[in-house]
Amino acid sequence: MNDPTYTISIKTIDLVSRIAEKLGEIRGADEYSRNLRLRKINRLRSIQSSLAIENNTLTLGQVTDIIEGKRVLGLPHEIQEVKNAYQAYEHLLEYDPYKVKDFLKAHQYMTVQLVKDAGHFRSQGVGVYEGTKLVHAGANYQFVPQLVKDLFLWAKKTDVHPLIKSSIVHFEIEYIHPFIDGNGRIGRLWQTLILSKWNELFAWLPDETVVYENQQSYYDALAISQKSGDSVSFVEFMLDAILQALEELPIRKITDIFTDIITDKLSKTELEILEQIAGYLDKNGEINNYRAQLLTNKSDISVKKYLAKFVELGLLEVEGKNKGRKYKIKKTQ
Repeated sequence: MNDPTYTISIKTIDLVSRIAEKLGEIRGADEYSRNLRLRKINRLRSIQSSLAIENNTLTLGQVTDIIEGKRVLGLPHEIQEVKNAYQAYEHLLEYDPYKVKDFLKAHQYMTVQLVKDAGHFRSQGVGVYEGTKLVHAGANYQFVPQLVKDLFLWAKKTDVHPLIKSSIVHFEIEYIHPFIDGNGRIGRLWQTLILSKWNELFAWLPDETVVYENQQSYYDALAISQKSGDSVSFVEFMLDAILQALEELPIRKITDIFTDIITDKLSKTELEILEQIAGYLDKNGEINNYRAQLLTNKSDISVKKYLAKFVELGLLEVEGKNKGRKYKIKKTQ
């Protein structure tokens, strides 16, 4: 395998610079090194979103219940996907991103009891289809082990910035398509892993949520890069997603944003929902019901109930009606 083909565009350089600046702000706030609850919420959001991209229908609440050992009504294979993904992410910081054996181990965690070849490269041809149309044929299965080995050797020795490198590796995994199933999940996990070795914050950053919210753009960027043979479009998309995920993180503590909050008036779930929208509110000033649904992965009815509770407690204030209704942090906060 030749080294991956990529162009470092002006947009790529700009995004790397903006991400670095944002990381500096978050590092200064020191919120994520201490807030274990927020880290857990973001981990569960990552898992739910990465699975949802692959058509898993379980909500964030159901994913949380499964991980906490509660009984959930759902398709058995979707429940198993959640359990598997949790195991794969829980071992994240143990993997070496440049060792093929760890790559296979992660795939085994991700797909055990779901595919017969969990933890093994595929031994047959595979393609990605839209209906009956072949949009991408994976590499010849006989070449897959060497292609992955060569990719990891390149990634280990290159001096390309980790933000760019991780995106290139993610793209190349999707391009090679080394497994019968689970390529998307393992590609996203491996990008997170490479970034986590550079900055541990990325182990808890739910950029998969942004990818899920922009799923068609994700597939379009993959297709453009696959067709051109240059990963630049995909790299730009992933850096955009990372920046957006960082911008949505609450830099300040929730008790700094909502100074009068009395936590005993909120249930555990209500507090978690408030934490999930706090960063967006702190950054953007207002939020609507639809955006809150995307951030929390809750239904329209559930989000309305939570937002109404926050208004009732004086944490938020509401403006507008119906689809134009927006919620803001109450000015007395």
